[in-house]
Amino acid sequence: MDIIQSKNLQCRTEAAKSFKGSARQQFRRGKRALRQRDKGEGNKAGLQSALLPPQAPYWRPVHGIPASHPKRLLEIGTSSPPDPTKDKVLRGAGGAHLQQSSDERRGSPWTGDKKTKSRKNSKHFTDVHGLPCIEKIVTSVEDIPEPISTNIIGIIPNWINGNFLRNGPGKFEMGNHSFNHWFDGMALLHQFKISNGEVTYRSRFLSSDSYKSNKEQNRIVMSEFGTVTMPDPCKNFFQRFVSRFELPKPTDNANVSFVTYKGDFYVSTETNIMHKVDPETLEATQKVDWSKFIAVNGATAHPHTEPDGTVYNMGNSYSSKGAYYNIIKVPPTKVAEEETLEGTTVLCSIPAEDKTKPSYYHSFAMSESYVVFIEQPIKMDLLKIATGKLTRKSISDGFSWNPKLNTILHLIHKLTGKVSSIKYLAKPISTFHQINAYEEDGFLIIDLCASDDGQAIANYNIQNLRKSGEALDEVYNTLCRVFPRRFVLPLTIDHCTPYNQNLIDLPNCTATAVRIGKNKVFCTHEDLHGEDLHKYGGLEFPQINYSKYNMHPYRYFYGCGFRHLVGDTLLKMDIQRKEMKVWECPSLYPSEPIFVPCPYATDEDDGIILSVIITPNKDKSTFLLVLDAKTFEELGRAVVPVNIPYGFHGTFSSTA
Repeated sequence: MDIIQSKNLQCRTEAAKSFKGSARQQFRRGKRALRQRDKGEGNKAGLQSALLPPQAPYWRPVHGIPASHPKRLLEIGTSSPPDPTKDKVLRGAGGAHLQQSSDERRGSPWTGDKKTKSRKNSKHFTDVHGLPCIEKIVTSVEDIPEPISTNIIGIIPNWINGNFLRNGPGKFEMGNHSFNHWFDGMALLHQFKISNGEVTYRSRFLSSDSYKSNKEQNRIVMSEFGTVTMPDPCKNFFQRFVSRFELPKPTDNANVSFVTYKGDFYVSTETNIMHKVDPETLEATQKVDWSKFIAVNGATAHPHTEPDGTVYNMGNSYSSKGAYYNIIKVPPTKVAEEETLEGTTVLCSIPAEDKTKPSYYHSFAMSESYVVFIEQPIKMDLLKIATGKLTRKSISDGFSWNPKLNTILHLIHKLTGKVSSIKYLAKPISTFHQINAYEEDGFLIIDLCASDDGQAIANYNIQNLRKSGEALDEVYNTLCRVFPRRFVLPLTIDHCTPYNQNLIDLPNCTATAVRIGKNKVFCTHEDLHGEDLHKYGGLEFPQINYSKYNMHPYRYFYGCGFRHLVGDTLLKMDIQRKEMKVWECPSLYPSEPIFVPCPYATDEDDGIILSVIITPNKDKSTFLLVLDAKTFEELGRAVVPVNIPYGFHGTFSSTA
């Protein structure tokens, strides 16, 4: 038996190596491999019996096809012989029995739950030890579609009336298979309805095509950012093989944020699909495809809105000439009630520096006159992504960080759509969220959260988030900290502009901008924080008093401190004094802070902060926190009697 299994392994190795070319060529190679195997063994019947025990095929029975047929050979050659002591029998379509070996459950190339190995020899940015385990923040929960009451502790101001809406992953397994990355979890929408000092809570899984298909088939059907779709066990091998040459379909699992267009609420990710949502019931009412209105392959989940309701966004497009970054403009109002994105236009298209490896971007900045796009050295290999089904690689596998490249800041004039001929360069940085941008005295000032390393995305797989002890410390220490920074861009560069000297003459500004070429200016940043921020692990999820101070000079912003893989403190930053206020409580993990202004506010920070606080070490004790934005002291909390996973982004919709 050992000899037979050894020869069987050699046969499978030969078959695996021949997975090239067309399906017809593959079948011919399979026939040759079969003939070679049979000649070498001499006992064909005995070998077939060892390879394929009665009623126990590796994956599924292919009725009516003899074991000597190459189609059968190639199918059974994709996994190890089943171990009857370890295999789990699944029920497939039509009552057929499917075999899923323990190797497949652990992470066969055919499954969506492969193990993700930590990067070897990773650079360490910190030396933190003893981090508490937070695995429960990525534990699947059930949705609560009907509103439930909360327990109010303290005071919820009576003037706050509206819906605090949150979005994020809420289901991390489908059947016996798990998603690999935090970004992959099925979208769970949350609503905290605040009225007259009381709060109710409800949640609902987004009824996306991805969610419905996964739930119906009880497995991962559609690929996500870090998870490759599993093959359909109801298809024969040939169908599964051919399907690997199909281009991946974009997911509609919109689990990143809530956004508004023309007064309607949508949930969005970064593909071309959004879902219109009723903010009162959280029910999805319509699927909307950007590509039906403009030639883009997706759009960010962080648009910017003008005071009149006009919305700007960004999205990529791909053609035979390469990749382009597109500035999108959506009109403020509807002509007809049933409208969605009608009237949307592409303001301009910017060719990528590397046509086949465009930069990844999560958001962008906007001032009164300009859109600011940051082309950072996080690259997307389009060939790897397009061939992901064939190579069994996820979209995340196509991402890479190239620290040899500079960061490029592009300015686009909103009125004309003209891209500035000046390229503003900076050292390689990684940025996910911008804070604010505005124009002052001939300069464009852009504030953002940035780090000096762009490999953080890979560390946020679910396996890492569920680690404990030294393994968890190792993950955190290989993450570069993110800090708030300011870049100052001179708007007028002409033949009179001098070279090789700092062009910034703003008072108390330590940022620099030096002309190094006819159309090139190299910029260095100013830190928007003091040394004390290092104690809190940097800052992410920045928010401001958006309705009054976006695109204008401002003083305060709010965010989460990151002494863990997720936020563990709330921070208020004063950029004039470079001072900070902190809200913290051991073993509690706050979400992105949302600022809500008082009805008759006179100061920039007259208002409250809303944040959902996750309690992974306590059962059913998550709560909505309300802080006084000026003093940063707690006013009250609404305790929710259910568990809520850590989410991404949210918004407040006033009903007053």
